[in-house]
Amino acid sequence: MLLALDKVTTYYGQMRILEGISLNVDKGELVSLLGGNASGKSTTLKTVLGIVRPRAGRVLIDDEDVNRCDVPTRIARGLAIVPENRRLFGQMTVRENLELGAVLRPGEELDEDFDRVYTLFPRLQERGSQLAGTLSGGEQQMVAMGRALMSRPRLLLMDEPSMGLSPALVQQNFRIIKEVHESGVAILMVEQNAAMALSIADRGYVLATGEIVLSGPASELLQSEDLKRAYLGR
Repeated sequence: MLLALDKVTTYYGQMRILEGISLNVDKGELVSLLGGNASGKSTTLKTVLGIVRPRAGRVLIDDEDVNRCDVPTRIARGLAIVPENRRLFGQMTVRENLELGAVLRPGEELDEDFDRVYTLFPRLQERGSQLAGTLSGGEQQMVAMGRALMSRPRLLLMDEPSMGLSPALVQQNFRIIKEVHESGVAILMVEQNAAMALSIADRGYVLATGEIVLSGPASELLQSEDLKRAYLGR
């Protein structure tokens, strides 16, 4: 199993955010983690990366407990993230932002990686020398995804990839996510747009107030009356 959270409980100070959650992502899977605001979705990704450490439970990568591993070590194990709100370096060029994705691959030839990113996002090749902070929201999302792919991840973590995008760009974005998944990259995607996320996912989990209240194959969740109740916390 590529990733597993085993009965993970996390806190911010004295505030409990996650309560005994368990989930897993197998090699090559696309798993959606759904839920409303303040449900614990982003904290789950931070826990996977090691930014937040569990107070109880375990995070496992390739069946190995990585609770004591720092963020760079976990990234070196094959994790990459497309963060919420992109978080680019606005005063650096598009190409420089992409190069940062390969920072843990010093001395390696990157031409093949740039070709892959530019095939997915032809606009980025055109904008290579432009400052990332001057791009549109949709273009910045392309850079954030491309930067993550430059590390050649085995598991791509995505935090709200549709946030702030127009409906047309959301459709385009999810087509590209599906294409990345079909290339063999496993994805754990946090998203509020349940219908869109489940339309391309293999499986899904629903978080409400820090607990997983529903899970199953994406096709079944799409048809489930329980999804709406769980998702809305009713």
